[in-house]
Amino acid sequence: MNPKTAIKIMLLILIAVIVFHVSIILKLIPYEITWGGRLKNDSEMYVFETISILINLFLFSILLIKGKYIGEMIPLKIVNIILWGFLILFGLNTIGNIFAETNFEKYFTLLTLANTFLIWIILTKDKKRTHHKELS
Repeated sequence: MNPKTAIKIMLLILIAVIVFHVSIILKLIPYEITWGGRLKNDSEMYVFETISILINLFLFSILLIKGKYIGEMIPLKIVNIILWGFLILFGLNTIGNIFAETNFEKYFTLLTLANTFLIWIILTKDKKRTHHKELS
């Protein structure tokens, strides 16, 4: 899989994740089945879900820059550092989801593992292509 395809897949996943979090805020999905069942009231849910949406929108923006869908508002070196951070975050989140208390959250192991894999492709295959172009 090439990095451009991985970016497109990640963008689609992020849209779905954002819709999921908006659905929790709109109470279409009960927040009790998310966040490991740790949320105690609506105000906690609003804070956690808003932060989650903002983080996902940030990653979405970073991927748009990496895929050259929007202008380079920040240097690609910084974009890559941010993506490495998300790679680590998704890797740790995958481990956390494996040990989640609810089956619903355990299913998210597949999503976080896929995100880890896709970001790995975006970072490593892009580097190989860039290095290959420099040698030509």
